[in-house]
Amino acid sequence: MRLTAIASLLLCFVFAPVASQQHKDKKLSRSYYVDTGTSQHANKGTIAAPFSDLSYIASLPLNPGDTVFLASGATFYGSLELTDVHGTKEHPVVVTTYYPNKNTMPHKPAVIDAKAYFCGVLLTDCSGIEVKDIHIRADGGGMARAKDQDKNMRCGVLVRTGKPGICSDIVLSGLLISDVFYEEPGFVRDPKEVKTANGTQRYGWGIRFINNTAGAWIRDVLVENCIIRNVSHTGLKFTTQRKGITNVTVSNNQIMDTGGPGIQLSGVYQGNICDNIVDGSGSNRDSRNWSRGSGLWTWNTSDLLIERNQFLNANGPGDSAGAHIDYHCNNIILQYNLSVNNAGGFCEILGNNYNCAYRYNVSINDGYRIKGKDGAFQEGKIFWLSGYIGKHKPTGPFNSYFYNNTIYVNKNIEAKFAVAKTSEGVCVVNNIFVIEGNSSEVQGDQYVPDQKGDLPVKRVIFENNLYLKNDNWPESVLIQDNSPVYGNPEFVRTGGLNIRDYIPQNIALIRDKGIEIPKIPGDTIGLTLGLNVEKDILGNKITGKPDMGAIEINY
Repeated sequence: MRLTAIASLLLCFVFAPVASQQHKDKKLSRSYYVDTGTSQHANKGTIAAPFSDLSYIASLPLNPGDTVFLASGATFYGSLELTDVHGTKEHPVVVTTYYPNKNTMPHKPAVIDAKAYFCGVLLTDCSGIEVKDIHIRADGGGMARAKDQDKNMRCGVLVRTGKPGICSDIVLSGLLISDVFYEEPGFVRDPKEVKTANGTQRYGWGIRFINNTAGAWIRDVLVENCIIRNVSHTGLKFTTQRKGITNVTVSNNQIMDTGGPGIQLSGVYQGNICDNIVDGSGSNRDSRNWSRGSGLWTWNTSDLLIERNQFLNANGPGDSAGAHIDYHCNNIILQYNLSVNNAGGFCEILGNNYNCAYRYNVSINDGYRIKGKDGAFQEGKIFWLSGYIGKHKPTGPFNSYFYNNTIYVNKNIEAKFAVAKTSEGVCVVNNIFVIEGNSSEVQGDQYVPDQKGDLPVKRVIFENNLYLKNDNWPESVLIQDNSPVYGNPEFVRTGGLNIRDYIPQNIALIRDKGIEIPKIPGDTIGLTLGLNVEKDILGNKITGKPDMGAIEINY
């Protein structure tokens, strides 16, 4: 599935004139220029005599409001590195493209080619930095030009800490990051590599934020309007100990054909992941790829809102859901998302998670993967609650909310469900399940399989869901609907790939037939943002009782 917006965004890197990119108060700012077409002897950094390569930037005395301009149409081989540079939120240090020849159309961003280097852009212990409107690529070359300590991976952009302190107000905007690989074309990975938890070899990554430094924090991060495509592992990844990266916004990005996950967050506290398109995570198109990954997944993360995204065509023999909640998380809410054709499935909540929710999402033909076919070692699943927490004894998840979702599975896919006996506290209400073919219960099959239980799951509210057929929810699953409803919602275009295709036409079956969302017995929290929402996935206002499914009928 490809959208026309992708093509248009690639062709329209339209930037503001140079003058508008400089801070209005010129006493507070200075501009530096870099252009590969200049003489090696110029080296003044002015627009008339720009620096000749990226190496000069690391030694500049950059202050709040300063701007580093890279020439449009030029290709800079190497790495742009800033260490201990500090702008402010109001007056950031900016790195961007400028246009020596304003009559040249269409405008093209400056290119950083980091082949054989550690990173295209490296920010270490920096604050108040904005990097925007640049194309970064780094296709192979090993690490011939990297420092010894930097030879384990390659990144388009890396933001990291190296000492205690606060790194804040980092903005990455309008970047095109493509073709980031550690190995040369033709390299083939061992087939066993894809079965490891996150890969053990060297890969290329799109954008990474890493804080593993005691006493250091990265906070107030914005990644917006970027395109990340064709990298051998994760497109956008945050890695830290718990709460070491806080207040993250990831919005309006397009992340395509990544060998690993599209977006991954570990240890993050508070954030909004919104309006992104993630298409083709876990891609196996290049033999250098890891070839496995969900569109998005979280681990050890809390207070995250994931909304209005599209998660499309995730691939891989394991995981590879549209978006899943890995273990040790709390207060993760997925709402208003479109999930289509993801091999691993739709809803996946693993162990020791608390008060997480999928609500008002549309899922289309998710979970088609068959264990044992084409190397798959996990079943695809529409709905999966697992107690898996690595090598430790399974536990939870606790207080999982799943309501007002619309799920469609065509007749060629067997819809599969798994609920671990360790699950405790579950609310499943007001969902629509249109499963045209067969349904079955399967074992939760992470690296340590969930065991089949013979006792009921504690603290369950499971009622008032609409099913196309009475066998849509398998009788053998540990939790069962106490008051199911059967009927055909009569979607506008069953089998379509857009949200509006799943507007129900059988109004009498849908309108005001939902129930108010109750707290699970014994749960004192519910959801931090509240159990009730004001609008549906299309922005329609919810009036009276909620309708069934993700779309409110308001006509």
